[in-house]
Amino acid sequence: MWEAILWGAIAGSASLIGAAVLMLVPVKKRIIGFIMALGTGALIGSTSYELLEEAYEISGGLQEEAIGFLGGAVIFTILDIVISRSGGKNRKSSRLHETHNKEKKGSGLAIFAGTVMDAIPESAMIGLSLASGGGASTALIVSIFISNFPEGLSSTSGMQSSGYSRKRIIIMWIAVMVISALSALIGAALLQDTSASTRAILNSFAGGAIIAMVASTMAPEAYEEGGPAVGIVTAVGMFIAFSLAHV
Repeated sequence: MWEAILWGAIAGSASLIGAAVLMLVPVKKRIIGFIMALGTGALIGSTSYELLEEAYEISGGLQEEAIGFLGGAVIFTILDIVISRSGGKNRKSSRLHETHNKEKKGSGLAIFAGTVMDAIPESAMIGLSLASGGGASTALIVSIFISNFPEGLSSTSGMQSSGYSRKRIIIMWIAVMVISALSALIGAALLQDTSASTRAILNSFAGGAIIAMVASTMAPEAYEEGGPAVGIVTAVGMFIAFSLAHV
């Protein structure tokens, strides 16, 4: 259990590190876009080669995988719609200050809620991989770290432009790191003494939520910041995840 907390916290700390880097050194938006694209590809790859592949091997069929994967995508999308309408749709954007003033008034809590919502399935994946008995997955941890780092950069850039204090930003990312650690712990606990079918559904559920998050928030923002070249960077990220999964 402590191992799940440790690795969840390490993966979640990437956003805090990204925020700290931006506060010390100016980072061009194009670079943020490239890093986000790298994380996009890495998450797609780790979801495909780790979670879904493992879920298929556990269940021996597609029924549990379909229930979990599509269910995770649907639930994440519903929550994303609710949070976006509350002002959190720009949580990964460095252009937060360009949104309408009325939207900004209620966006602080919604941005935090959206960031937490993104972090939970990512960190839960780490706990799920640990509970499966194979130890911490290097591919998952590296992929999640890579994806969280640019989120810390882009969101912090937008928050600073909108008048958020450094103290408030740091507290928010520390809270996200703690929640990430707890999510990994919960992910590990959920698979304790569960059936193969349930494990397959939970693995797939986390994967579906991740893919929905990547498609709706990370990929569009990466392209907006980095331009067409992010396609190559995304492919590199996916290949990195593939390589780590087969080392």
